[in-house]
Amino acid sequence: MNDLTPTRGPRPQAQDKRPLPASLRRNAPLVPVDSAGGQALAAVIAILTFLAALCAGGAELVASSSTQWRSDVAREVTIQVRPNPQRSMEDDVARAVALARQTPGIEETRAFSKAESERLLEPWLGTGLDFNDLPVPRLIVLKLEVGAKPDFTKLRQSLREQVPGASLDDHALWVSRLSTMANTIIGVGVVLVALVLLAAGLAVTFATRGAMAGNREVVDVLHFVGATDDFIAREFQRRFFKLGLRGSAVGAGAALVMTISLGLLTQTWRASPTGDQLEALFGSFNIGWRGYVVVILIAFAVALITGIVSRLTVRRFLNGNG
Repeated sequence: MNDLTPTRGPRPQAQDKRPLPASLRRNAPLVPVDSAGGQALAAVIAILTFLAALCAGGAELVASSSTQWRSDVAREVTIQVRPNPQRSMEDDVARAVALARQTPGIEETRAFSKAESERLLEPWLGTGLDFNDLPVPRLIVLKLEVGAKPDFTKLRQSLREQVPGASLDDHALWVSRLSTMANTIIGVGVVLVALVLLAAGLAVTFATRGAMAGNREVVDVLHFVGATDDFIAREFQRRFFKLGLRGSAVGAGAALVMTISLGLLTQTWRASPTGDQLEALFGSFNIGWRGYVVVILIAFAVALITGIVSRLTVRRFLNGNG
C-alpha cells in the first residue's frame, strides 16, 4: 500500500461536491516532495551537505598535507655552526660535515655557503644589508635515509667536543607542533560536520511536523480505513529519504566540483609565488580517493538522517495525538 487512492477510503456523500485533498487523489503520493516546502527543504539539505562536504574535504586535505609536512621535516636534521673569533668557520663547517657523514642513517649532507646563509635572513631583515659585522651562523642540512631513525647522541657529543659552538636540531619540536596543529584542524572539521548533520536533522524535524499538520485530514482518513501508524511513518520516511538523497547529492556534487576546480586553478598558479605558497601549504590541493569516499558517505548519511528523523518525528506526532 504505497499510494493512496480514493477507492480505498469511504466514498463521499453525493451532496458533498467539495474536491478531494491532493493527497487523496488517484496516484497522488501521501507526502508530496515537489511542493514549495519540499523544494525549500531540499535546498536547505543541499546547502548543509555542501558545507559538511567542504569541512570534511578540508580536514582530509590538512590531514594528508600534514603527513607530508611531518615526513619532510622528520627526514631532515640541521647542524648550526655559530661563528667563533678564535676559530676558522670554514674548518668548523668541514669538520661538522665529516662527523655527520660518519653517522649511520645519514643519506646526504649539504653545507650552506656564507652567501646562502645570509639569504636565509632576507625575509626577516630585508635585502641590501651588510652582514659582515653580524655573527651569521652557518647551516648544514642532513637528509636521512628513508625509514632510518639514527641515534644522534654520539653525533651531538662529537660536535660538542670537536666543533665548539655547533648544535644539532632534529626538529622534534616542529614535528610535534605540526601534529598538534593538524589534529586541531581535523578535530574542528569533525565537529563542524557533526553540527551540520545536527542542523539537517532539526530542519527535517520541523519540515516533518509541518507536513503532518498539513496532511492531518489525510492521516485521519488513513486511520479510518485501517492504516497503522507504522505504515504512515514508513510513507513519510520513504518520501523524505528521497528528498534528502536528492538534496544531499546536489550539495555533495557541488562540493566535489568546487574542490576539483580549485585543484585545477592551483595547477595554473603553480609557477607564481601564490601558487608556490598554496602548494607548500596544501600540496596539489587534491583530497584523494579517501576524501571523495568521505564526501559520498556524508551525502548518504544526510539522506539517511533525513529518513530516520522524519520517521521518528511522525511516530512521536501520532503517539502524542493518538
